[in-house]
Amino acid sequence: MPTIERIDGYVEELTAIRRDLHAHPEIGFEEVRTSGIVAEKLKGWGIEVHRGLGGTGVIGVLKGKGSGGKRIGLRADMDALPMEENTNLKWRSTIPGRFHGCGHDGHTTMLLGTARYLAETRNFDGTVHFIFQPAEEGLGGARAMIKDGLFQKFPCDEVYGLHNAPDLNHGEIAILPGPAMAGADFFDITIQGYGAHGAMPERSKDAVVIATTLAQALQTIVSRNVDPLKAAVLSVTQIHAGSANNVIPGDARLGGTVRAFDDGVRAMIRDRMRKICAGVAATFECEISADIRDTFSVLVNQEEQSRVVEAVARTVVDPANVLTRSAPKMGSEDFADMMQEIPGAYFWIGHDGSVPVHNPGFVLDDKILPIGASMFARIIETRLPAGSHA
Repeated sequence: MPTIERIDGYVEELTAIRRDLHAHPEIGFEEVRTSGIVAEKLKGWGIEVHRGLGGTGVIGVLKGKGSGGKRIGLRADMDALPMEENTNLKWRSTIPGRFHGCGHDGHTTMLLGTARYLAETRNFDGTVHFIFQPAEEGLGGARAMIKDGLFQKFPCDEVYGLHNAPDLNHGEIAILPGPAMAGADFFDITIQGYGAHGAMPERSKDAVVIATTLAQALQTIVSRNVDPLKAAVLSVTQIHAGSANNVIPGDARLGGTVRAFDDGVRAMIRDRMRKICAGVAATFECEISADIRDTFSVLVNQEEQSRVVEAVARTVVDPANVLTRSAPKMGSEDFADMMQEIPGAYFWIGHDGSVPVHNPGFVLDDKILPIGASMFARIIETRLPAGSHA
């Protein structure tokens, strides 16, 4: 059950591409250099290239043999994270505050490997759309591409995406039919109280006390308003207030995220958050504004496409290493928005190393590059078999 031999022959070049992208990370909607490299590679392999969807997005269009009209989209995200890298790799980030800490450099490289292979062999009947997406990390890159007419200009009958998974072993591939990743809201709450001297609290409307009271009150939503049989998370991840030890601040800001698998639950949580903010504001006679943003949809893998991934994975890795996840992930992924438009599946590829993504010490294992590229390529050859149309 090997990876594709021809793709194995690209490994040295793919590794060099991946490490170059890693050394020059670009965050969401700033992937100018990255998208330029992608476009240049695709054009060099004779693939039709379109740029500008979603700002820095790139689409490659490749037609196979025959006259088949079926179209499949393969998607990879390109953006890095706004964080520092804490590794000693020779190819570590050269840009302060920018780091490919989620492995999107690897995803981009895998899809480039697939594109090269399919361009050289064209052993399929139909059309492949290679979708290189910007700004997956909470900035709405998928929605931006869709708004710019992604599926009107480049129609797809199915779409597939993947992600590296350090929580799986090397050589393992996992899929979960149905809801597989949570929908997410991000929120920012602004408190406007009244500042005073630290020794004269009676003259203040203390933003620190208000913020901590509000943070505690918000935690009652999941424990007391959400059905216990429906999973949800509300995390306050930021509290900012104050500038001196003897000054009671008048302003504070809270930020955080909400995760759930049910859109009704998400709507209820938003409603309760606003009501609690209004109640706390009335209690402390201050002003509180809540900006709650629907950032990620629930990612739902369709049954048919999930079975395709499972079957293909058994031809790429040991069948014993093809796993069906037992539970969905509370993490989120904006490929979900593409799958709300087009049926598809999203799967995970395990690799060596135990440091999780979004950690400053995360290291992507380059040995998975041919696995991901082979998975995408075999999905195309399976779903668009050559010779199916004369």
